[in-house]
Amino acid sequence: MKAGFVNIFGKPNAGKSTLLNALLGEKLAIISPKVQTTRHRIKGFLTEPGKYQLIFSDTPGIIQPKYKLQERMMQSVKSALEDADVALLMADVADNREENNNLFASLNLKVPCIVVLNKIDKLGDKRINDAAIFYKSQPYCKKLVQISALQKAHIDELINAILEYLPEGEPFYPEDDMTDLPTKFFVGEMVREKIFELFGDEIPYHTAVMVNEFKEKDTLVKIQADIIVQRESQKGILLGEGGKMIKQLGTLARQDIEKFLQQKVFLQLFIKVRPKWRDNELHLKEYGY
Repeated sequence: MKAGFVNIFGKPNAGKSTLLNALLGEKLAIISPKVQTTRHRIKGFLTEPGKYQLIFSDTPGIIQPKYKLQERMMQSVKSALEDADVALLMADVADNREENNNLFASLNLKVPCIVVLNKIDKLGDKRINDAAIFYKSQPYCKKLVQISALQKAHIDELINAILEYLPEGEPFYPEDDMTDLPTKFFVGEMVREKIFELFGDEIPYHTAVMVNEFKEKDTLVKIQADIIVQRESQKGILLGEGGKMIKQLGTLARQDIEKFLQQKVFLQLFIKVRPKWRDNELHLKEYGY
């Protein structure tokens, strides 16, 4: 039996969350074309009874923090660096190689590192091969696997590569578990994902979601959540003319939550203004950061 922590690192938008979902065959991490969608360390478990338990961690994209929320995000990356048994260093094949190389080298990982070259469906063979040769020559690279996380291409090959380096041990979690995070967390993330989908560049980064009520009744699940923003003007944008945008947001989020819970959902969303919440220690703690 093999068991251990397999933690995914990389720049924002390398495809880490898409990879986690592809590995698990379930959507645990929200995804968006916008950078810094992931704010928490999200663990997902892939268990083959009697053979292995892979505990994957999707981590926020590595950045230089500009405010306290981003500092908290980088702290979750630091904790993942400390407990990894195998590290997946994820690179978009089209990204600047030197930037990725400097980032990966700076992590100073002492565990086996597999370079995961992602988005191979986007470029021709020559550019992919050039990138592969470059990363394979780096001292941190134990192995390189080329994948398309979006197309779920070569995922089995990646799992086999991980198993080569994973230590022997007993499972850390029951074999039926897929994550250690509560359902409420994923509900809040699904609301946040719709904010990334529906609104421009500023709003998603100034927004948090807090689920206050999650009640399972006979016929449906009743959920009430607050969407936190920093300014009254942002509240107006989220509401939209005549409440049009908040209704659309609620409808799309409810559909995803119902699919996730496999139950009917009654979803209530309220918008609250909390000035400078991203730099307020008390607010960050209250909102789960």
